[in-house]
Amino acid sequence: MRKKEIVAMLLAGGQGSRLGILTSHVAKPAVSFGGKYRIIDFTLSNCINSGIDTVGVLTQYQPLLLNQHIGIGIPWDLDKNFGGVTILPPFVSKDNNAWYTGTANAVYQNIPYIDYYNPEYVLILSGDHIYKMDYEMMLNYHKKKKADVTIAVYKVPMEEAHRFGLMKTEEDAKIIDFEEKPQNPTSDLASMGIYIFNWKAFRQALILSEETHEDSDFGKHILPYMLNKNYNLYAYEFDGFWKDVGTLEAYWEANMQLIDLVPEFNLYESYWKIYTKNAIQPPQFIAKGASVEMCILGEGAEIYGHVYNSVIGSNVIIEKDAVIRDSIIMNNAVVGEGVQVFKSIIAEKARIGANTKIGVGEDVINETQPHIYYSGISVIGEKTVIPPNIEIGKNCAIDGPVTLSSFADSKLTSGKSLISEEGSD
Repeated sequence: MRKKEIVAMLLAGGQGSRLGILTSHVAKPAVSFGGKYRIIDFTLSNCINSGIDTVGVLTQYQPLLLNQHIGIGIPWDLDKNFGGVTILPPFVSKDNNAWYTGTANAVYQNIPYIDYYNPEYVLILSGDHIYKMDYEMMLNYHKKKKADVTIAVYKVPMEEAHRFGLMKTEEDAKIIDFEEKPQNPTSDLASMGIYIFNWKAFRQALILSEETHEDSDFGKHILPYMLNKNYNLYAYEFDGFWKDVGTLEAYWEANMQLIDLVPEFNLYESYWKIYTKNAIQPPQFIAKGASVEMCILGEGAEIYGHVYNSVIGSNVIIEKDAVIRDSIIMNNAVVGEGVQVFKSIIAEKARIGANTKIGVGEDVINETQPHIYYSGISVIGEKTVIPPNIEIGKNCAIDGPVTLSSFADSKLTSGKSLISEEGSD
């Protein structure tokens, strides 16, 4: 019987609600990043660069764009006859008709997929992190330690530690305690959401956990169970660049870091390429009188205005006398003549009317979603059309159909939102 040594299960079904309106219409792993990529590209590229050619992608929330992007895996050389990439959505069976209710539950529902390849090891990954990592090195470490579970860990600032699963280890990196997102953290050693399991032990833990937890989760159930049953859990400390882009602030920062003169996260290294689905695009065009400084420009971008310290996606048009600073303009957006944009994110296919200003005024935290829009970043949603001559403050969110009458005195003051229940067409 043919088998694979290791199978990867890539969790890509999350809503990503902390990204606000950026994930109103797409799953977080499908959100644009770096002017050319989508967030999931980094994990898929890590797989093939690490020699892992069997990847199950577990989708759920708003999967259409993600499924179209992955296709049969050609950009990542994952179009294999045995193995390759497989999209694994929730499904109806004789015994089950539920959505994925937890991270471990999603894998549990796909035990037959893993059994088909009869692997020694299963690699669990998240589709919403930005990093480069050789999983083969982690697998070698797992074997050397004779571990049942190896967890990739990363030291985080203590003020951010409450967002992560945290662990304590002995000198040999054996894990002695694990706590999921504690309110008062006592450790800065955070789980990266990357695990290698011995499949036989993992399979048993999944089945036993499902019997007692309908929303079975790795951090809340599987890892504590295996720790309590004295399985050998080890920490694999990663010291490269890794960014959880689960908040608007982190997402914006990760994009801006790409523009640094010597970027901490380098997209231009030839030995560890990041692959993506590339449509046939025309070349970039920068018009006479336009200016571009410290920017990433996607293919097909047309620049007639002035762009500074920004990430510009494919087929974006920046019209004459527009000024863009410290911002992210996603694929196929159009920024009209005389527009001024400061520290903002304009999503795909949005259109900004002439002489509009975005990201101006006082830095007031958003009044309806202060946990999302608090870092001075304003966001214009996918396909949203902003009329001409509008002034939009900081920490604002606009998504869906709007007209001139939506804006009192042609303004949306800082901290306000215009979010349509209908979404954008």
